[in-house]
Amino acid sequence: MSEPRPRDPDRPARKRAPRIGEVVRTSRITPHMIRVVLGGEGLAGFPAGEFTDHYVKLLFRPPGASYDVPFDVEQVRAELPAEQWSVTRTYTVRAWDPASGELTIDFVHHGDEGVAGPWAASARPGDRIQFMGPGGAYGPRPDADWHLLAGDEAALPAIAATLDRLPPDARALVFVEVAGPEDEQGDLRLSPGIELRWLHRGDGAPGAALVEAVRDAELPEGTGHLFVHGEAHAVRELRRHLRELRGLAPAWTSISGYWRRGATEDGWQASKREWNAQIEAEEAPAPA
Repeated sequence: MSEPRPRDPDRPARKRAPRIGEVVRTSRITPHMIRVVLGGEGLAGFPAGEFTDHYVKLLFRPPGASYDVPFDVEQVRAELPAEQWSVTRTYTVRAWDPASGELTIDFVHHGDEGVAGPWAASARPGDRIQFMGPGGAYGPRPDADWHLLAGDEAALPAIAATLDRLPPDARALVFVEVAGPEDEQGDLRLSPGIELRWLHRGDGAPGAALVEAVRDAELPEGTGHLFVHGEAHAVRELRRHLRELRGLAPAWTSISGYWRRGATEDGWQASKREWNAQIEAEEAPAPA
């Protein structure tokens, strides 16, 4: 995901208006993935479409919250105790259909674990949710000779959206790590030049199978455009491998951690800038 640009301290922060999405329908597309389609007047003019890694920041109210959608986050924090505050979770847009005004978001679901997954599992038509966005930074370059798309469940919506965008004659290597064979998705758009490999995590560490597969991959000749996202430790290893050992230029790579094992999203987002800065420092050439 893209990093926010630093704000001018002399310029007052602009308060962004949230949007309200209304659940239209839901479906379980794999045992651990729930698809939620949002619609409603709050999506009018939703400015998505430029990128294939568009994301939104969903605001989840705690159970039994004394306020309803829409709400003012700053007012809630000023007037109510912390246990009443909403929490923010970032999700990639799987699809946006401006004609129907429908926004599709896929949620990983592991029972009662987390906030967003349980919400998606219990969502019913007519339920409303507040969110900010979209953000985004990546889209497959039409001048690339080939593409590499690699990630886990968190990156799968962006990978799927990218496959939808690629021209019929595009060449791409696609590596997707999921828990097991039951989590493979059968609705991905695959043209003849797409080589898709599903990787099953099983009891292994998140990202380990993905790192091994990408390291062993034979990359095509020419200039490739890379999208590599997922668990932060695994992505860091692949970033070093692809940039240092394979010599792929940063301008042709979109590589970032969507999440970090052992950290909540709040903790990861708070430390992500420092994490990335440390990686960039490690990659910088030594002074002559």
